[in-house]
Amino acid sequence: MTSQIKLGCIADDFTGATDLANNLVRSGMRVVQTIGVPSGPLNAEVDAVVVALKSRTIAPADAIAQSLEALRWLQAQGAEQIYFKYCSTFDSTAQGNIGPVTEALMKALNTDFTIATPAFPDNGRTVFKGYLFVGDVLLNESGMQNHPLTPMTDANLVRVMQAQCTSKVGLIDHRAVAQGAAAVTQRIADLKAQGIRVAVVDAVSNDDLHRLGTALKNMPLVTAGSGVAIGLPANFGLKPTPQASVLPTASGLKAVVSGSCSQATNRQVAHFQSTGRPAFAIDPLALARSTRQGADVVEQALAWAAPHLASGPVLVYSTAEPEAVKAVQAQLGVEAAGALVEHTIAAIARGLVAQGVQQLVVAGGETSGACVQALGITQLQIGPQIDPGVPWCHAQTALAPVHLTLKSGNFGTDDFFTKAFTQLA
Repeated sequence: MTSQIKLGCIADDFTGATDLANNLVRSGMRVVQTIGVPSGPLNAEVDAVVVALKSRTIAPADAIAQSLEALRWLQAQGAEQIYFKYCSTFDSTAQGNIGPVTEALMKALNTDFTIATPAFPDNGRTVFKGYLFVGDVLLNESGMQNHPLTPMTDANLVRVMQAQCTSKVGLIDHRAVAQGAAAVTQRIADLKAQGIRVAVVDAVSNDDLHRLGTALKNMPLVTAGSGVAIGLPANFGLKPTPQASVLPTASGLKAVVSGSCSQATNRQVAHFQSTGRPAFAIDPLALARSTRQGADVVEQALAWAAPHLASGPVLVYSTAEPEAVKAVQAQLGVEAAGALVEHTIAAIARGLVAQGVQQLVVAGGETSGACVQALGITQLQIGPQIDPGVPWCHAQTALAPVHLTLKSGNFGTDDFFTKAFTQLA
């Protein structure tokens, strides 16, 4: 049995979990990410555990049940503080699941106050006067308004969170954060006196996150994107160290699979193609017409990849523009269309590993979840950062050990797909 962990984390998707783990590792924590809730005690000497769920877009009651199961397991490992992690673009619907899960965790922890902020300045996510910016534009002008599962049409996080919560939601604005931890603590006391139980927090820089982190030292539950994580390890006496991110030496063939339709991933696909490397496009409409639920498309993709793999990385992608995605959703329905694409790409990823791929880049949150499950991965060791929010990881699959990166659709520079392999080498 390991020593008690310091920070116990619950993430609502798999890429978000590695995003959080990456920031904790960079700040000096030894981190293991589990896929789902483990069935027994953790057998590792680590400072933090991130339990990765696939709960972002499921029914709120199911998301609550899974999150509470993760909480109970983390408490059994001795976690001193709990961190509920969601996306830096606050991906959610009018029903949740950020608000309902937050309130369920608060009740289970018997705490009457928590904060909420997706701020991650290193990736251009900032919160000012309660409004979420992606780069220089408001959330609802960033492309997220076209997200196929969680379209974000309002950048006011107090309003978005209030719609999902029964508790009163308030704001800790930039003026309090800029004055430091004592001012944040006082603002929390003032809000609690007003009956407010959840507060969105402004943050436009890493300095803001470090000041906020100090104020959160004794808060039983923190809810945030991954940015707040940079300010928490110091509360446990930890400092950045390169030893926290060492992985085994990489070997094997290389591939990228992409199911994200985000603007960033569209650019990454285009960049990879511009280098002349081989790429195989999965037509979502062809998937919709398939009489074998995509199995024929999987076979075609793997047969195409086989002769190309020896000469370098290949790309298999279903990335499409919003109009193409909507056409498939109109035929199959939103959930069925997404599930079919995820299942197909996950089967291709498993087939690629069977062909000798041991360095695999996966783009897209839902796609990453499906691929990790198809590969039978139960635990990830977190390694060095490629781009903010995206580290290399190492895992044992049902077929072979692999180096793996799970990239959120919106993350990474345009050359991410080629840069990732160069860094690992």
